[in-house]
Amino acid sequence: MAEESLQLYDTTLRDGSQQEGMVLTVDDKLAVARHLDALGVGFIEGGWPGAIPRDTEFFHRAQTELTLDNALLAAFGATRRPGIPVSTDPQVRALLAAGAPVITLVGKSHTGHVQRALRTTLAENLAMIGSTVRHLVHAGRRVFLDAEHYFDGHRLNRDYALAVVRTAAEAGAEAVVLCDTNGGSLPDEVHEIVADTIAMTGAPVGIHCHDDTGCAVANTLAAVDAGAVHVQGTAHGYGERCGNADLFTVIGNLVLKKDRAVIGPAQLAGLAATGHAITELTGIPPRPAAPYVGPAAFTHKAGLHASALRVDPGLYQHTDPERVGNVMRTLVSDMGGRSSVALKARELGYDVEAGSEEVARAAARVKDLESDGYSFESADASFELLLREELAGTPDEPPFEVDSWHVSVARRKDGDVHTEATVRLRLDGAPLAASGSGNGPVNALDRALHQALDPYFPQLAKLELVDYRVRVLTGETGSSAAARVLISYSDGERRWGTVGVDRNTVTASWRALLDAVHYVLLDDVRPGRGASPLATALAG
Repeated sequence: MAEESLQLYDTTLRDGSQQEGMVLTVDDKLAVARHLDALGVGFIEGGWPGAIPRDTEFFHRAQTELTLDNALLAAFGATRRPGIPVSTDPQVRALLAAGAPVITLVGKSHTGHVQRALRTTLAENLAMIGSTVRHLVHAGRRVFLDAEHYFDGHRLNRDYALAVVRTAAEAGAEAVVLCDTNGGSLPDEVHEIVADTIAMTGAPVGIHCHDDTGCAVANTLAAVDAGAVHVQGTAHGYGERCGNADLFTVIGNLVLKKDRAVIGPAQLAGLAATGHAITELTGIPPRPAAPYVGPAAFTHKAGLHASALRVDPGLYQHTDPERVGNVMRTLVSDMGGRSSVALKARELGYDVEAGSEEVARAAARVKDLESDGYSFESADASFELLLREELAGTPDEPPFEVDSWHVSVARRKDGDVHTEATVRLRLDGAPLAASGSGNGPVNALDRALHQALDPYFPQLAKLELVDYRVRVLTGETGSSAAARVLISYSDGERRWGTVGVDRNTVTASWRALLDAVHYVLLDDVRPGRGASPLATALAG
């Protein structure tokens, strides 16, 4: 059961959506809210009704379309304007009309902002905070006050910042959230100011941090240590400038490091899946190395690590990745050696020993290929093909032969550029030819392969190229430099990568395309007759 003494408050749909490049539709916002609710957060801030039309629509639709099992929906807005009765202020009336059971107000706690941004007196600002909180509480709402620029304001005029907290608390605010709006504070400062505020006011306080010093998560934990009872953050640390405190990292640290059961074990095990689902909706992925939920959070590359992990995974991991729904991964590279190859092979379902001759051959081959420009870190499928060859001791060829392939690119009179590819294959000795056109050589070759092989191998029909990356390898310059091509494919359920290297970019692409097709056709003979545990767990 989740701990009730420490509130988790998510502001992805409001503060997080201010990140550059993020544009959420109302449908997106509703879907994100459902994922956050399933994770177990206590409050979901939906936006600013009355000020932003999309947010007004979100709250309207939420009343009939959003059923929350764990969280309460919060509407965000400002206190009444200076000199305006709270009962007639249109923004306050819009907050009530939104129908959310919780309202979070933003109020100024920095004297400079009161006088120069609000252009009112310090006394009127306190009156605005007190009257608005009382009005909303009287209307039956639970109210939080976000004390904007609190830490800077406390340093500038401690007495006034404390007066803001007292005013809101005495008016009925459930918690006064101390905001490091500019993100410039450090953990020791946050701890000191939070502790001082609690000691001087006795009010329940929360924390809202931005990451401009890279300390948002650390500052949040420092505030909790100092007595904060309410924590705000966003999925993946989304937010303007450098972002907000990453609520996923905060949750992982609170549960696993601070023994604060803010969500239950089953919900914690869904942390990585929640993060993945939200990135699909926002279109903005997290850092691969994001703590707990990033695909590289429990990834190991160095040979020394791999050797130790083979003995005990805990030697190089601070927690079991399964507790947060992630998986341990081993990257195969020239840094790894036999232990890395053996661990990777086991991930893929092969029963091997690090000291075996087959693993030694595979490790040596990886080193040789990577010296030629190959990289298998994002090409699990190509690595598995290599591994199977070394385990079998013979080349592992696809069930068809390639006679030739050809690509032509022509610019027509109307200005359109037409690309066509032809492949000539042999299937059981019989010739097989097909053509395909596309928006470039790789797309055209991909379509030609589908045209030729899909009728004979139906499992290829779902194969879709989803990402294509090419890199000119260092060490040489000009058109003669070699190219490394990484291609990601999906069949709608899982995703995998292949790699090809050649001085000709199209040839490198063709090699990666063939590996992808060959990999799919392994399903009937692969151990366990399916995708690797890694590909399944990290699909997408």
